[in-house]
Amino acid sequence: MSGTITKVSGPLVVAEGLADANVSDVVRVGSQRLIGEILNATTGMPMSVELGPGMLDNIYDGIQRPLPEMRALTGDCITRGTDVPALNREKKWTFVPVAKPGAKVVPGDVLGTVQETSAILHKIMVPNGVSGEVSWVIKQGDYTVDETIAKLKTDKGEKALTMVQRWPVRIQRPYARKFVPARPMNSGQRIIDTLFPIAKGGTAAVPGPFGSGKTVVQHQLAKWSDVDIVVYIGCGERGNEMTDVLMEFPELKDPRNGEPLMKRTVLIANTSDMPVAAREASIYTGITIAEYFRDMGYDVAVLADSTSRWAEALREMSGRLEEMPGEEGYPAYLASRLAQFYERAGVVQCMGSEERRGSVTAIGAVSPPGGDISEPVSQATMRIVKVFWALDSSLAYARHFPAINWLTSYSLYMDTLKGWYGEQFGPKYMQNREKAMHILQEENELQEIVRLVGQDALSPSDRLTMETAKMIREDFLQQNAFVDEDAFSSYAKQYRLLDMVLEYDLACREALDKHADIEALFAIDAREKIGRAKMAAADSFGADYDAIIAEMRQQIEAVAAGGEEE
Repeated sequence: MSGTITKVSGPLVVAEGLADANVSDVVRVGSQRLIGEILNATTGMPMSVELGPGMLDNIYDGIQRPLPEMRALTGDCITRGTDVPALNREKKWTFVPVAKPGAKVVPGDVLGTVQETSAILHKIMVPNGVSGEVSWVIKQGDYTVDETIAKLKTDKGEKALTMVQRWPVRIQRPYARKFVPARPMNSGQRIIDTLFPIAKGGTAAVPGPFGSGKTVVQHQLAKWSDVDIVVYIGCGERGNEMTDVLMEFPELKDPRNGEPLMKRTVLIANTSDMPVAAREASIYTGITIAEYFRDMGYDVAVLADSTSRWAEALREMSGRLEEMPGEEGYPAYLASRLAQFYERAGVVQCMGSEERRGSVTAIGAVSPPGGDISEPVSQATMRIVKVFWALDSSLAYARHFPAINWLTSYSLYMDTLKGWYGEQFGPKYMQNREKAMHILQEENELQEIVRLVGQDALSPSDRLTMETAKMIREDFLQQNAFVDEDAFSSYAKQYRLLDMVLEYDLACREALDKHADIEALFAIDAREKIGRAKMAAADSFGADYDAIIAEMRQQIEAVAAGGEEE
């Protein structure tokens, strides 16, 4: 095998005609046979993915090679040179035509549908850049993705369309219009939904040191979020951790219909020992697949775990290309590449004649070395995303999950979501949130005094603040993923539960004004029932909470009456 040198730039040599060359191959250059390594190779077309039926309930690597099919061909160790198409060319799908002959169509119009899984109806759309008049549509039946399903009369002649589209992963798919995200994504996790919500079509980062529960949070988001489709990107993770994901996801049940969660999930698996170029491409592959389903009008969540490993792959490739390094060796364009990924999230009006809205919500885990978020990837991410869920290893070691630190996390979607909360629950929802945050911050300030002189030195009012903060932390924010009643919490249940804790705080403060005994207020029976209230069933929590509140008020009034008599 030989090629021709076309350019020499310092130590970088560009050649063509190396038909069978691979990245990282060793080559001999020139008459002196100098040793070199292939850093980059191209096929003459940009890195693209195949889009069509067969992506859901599948596992791909970073460049969309189907891993289950490759394993079936080669065994546990995939041999070099194995070439398997991203979409199965032999499987037949039941195509139901929607477009009629003679109809004028534009990019994004639906030609027909395929029931890809029991959970998702796949819409076969006119590809971008193609428009014209439908001259022929195949009748309803079972077809492979390569068979022609429609023909269009275009300005350039007749064009045959199949169920497959190709799209360059680094180019954002087009849309008609972009909207401000104004509806929250219900994750079922109380600290997220009530204190630091993310909007559908928003962006979030989950930073945290090793063992703080980043993957646990992303698993919960994948299972419980009220989105139609989940794209999980395991980018550069350890092999055993990725194995856990691949083993657990097929076992998870969709809470919507009891079907396997994989029926509306695409998994992209790139472990740390896979090729660096595939690792770098993986997040683009994932978000391109997400945009394709968004264009059908679905709400999609992209979970990237982790963008730090992706940035390390970018740094490694940049080093091999001998580019000028930036901070900590990362390329100078690290921040712009991160922005290109996160800015592909959003709520959009889809292309096409039909009115459709879809959204892509991008959530990236960040793994800063030693948990130091002053490093470049964390800082660049914080400048881009609008939600920051800061994981705390001390909370994780204390078995407090989700281990999100309420003092260092934030959400910039509160103003845009305020209208939705007001419509659903009235102004009290936001008032309760602000009051809970204020109590938690007060507790943090009082902890300094407690460490110096002990809790008994505090005033009754401050002791009540400490007790209410403990209730917010343990009875509201902490959740148990292994108990069905507590693993997921609806907005209505979250609202009532926090309201009940704050009602206790208010009633106790009124009792303290009447000289009630603080220890007696802490010892009432209803206090223990509030602690167990988060385990109430989803269909009966309203009545249960009403009964607890009535009992609580009665018991606090009895304690207050005793204080007045004294």
